[in-house]
Amino acid sequence: MGKKNLQYESDEYLLDLIRLNDDHAAFSMLYERYWNKLLAISFNLTNDKSVSKEIVQEIFISLWNRRNSLEIKNLNNYLATAVKFAFFDFIEKERRRRVLASAKFGEREEAELDLGIEALFMKEYLTSLLTSLPEKCRLIVTYSRIHDMSNSAIAEKLNISEKTVEGHLTKGLKLLRSNFKNRRSLAVLPILLYLHSL
Repeated sequence: MGKKNLQYESDEYLLDLIRLNDDHAAFSMLYERYWNKLLAISFNLTNDKSVSKEIVQEIFISLWNRRNSLEIKNLNNYLATAVKFAFFDFIEKERRRRVLASAKFGEREEAELDLGIEALFMKEYLTSLLTSLPEKCRLIVTYSRIHDMSNSAIAEKLNISEKTVEGHLTKGLKLLRSNFKNRRSLAVLPILLYLHSL
């Protein structure tokens, strides 16, 4: 199918073509569809056009490299979140570079400030991930992990069985863990420990 014929196809259809057929035309169409939007999001975060382009380029490269294992329900949300996470990685790399460059104990206050910024970013990232979950799954994870409600209390509030609550909670936490499992920042550690406390 030619690229022109793909311009009105859904993201889901194009992702299937990429995942199943390694379809370059479908990938090119998604690239053109989302490039400017992702660049705008990235530039809003970095205020640096060169860095923004690099971040977006890396996201699309990663998307292509992982094409055969893609399980994306909402590409728009996925890519927007990926930009924010790539920005977090950029900030962390810059922080490490500054620490190595200075090699002075006098930089401790700056490092603590950077860590605080990372923690705030990770909180925003977690919130972004939660919004990408199906509505009932998101509610249950929020009630359980944010409001510290028991499964029985959640079941009563939503008028569903505890088994259903457990199913949604397991599904939601599995998704959250999979997105955090490769993070090495200290700011992520408390979140990881909390997610694994199921």
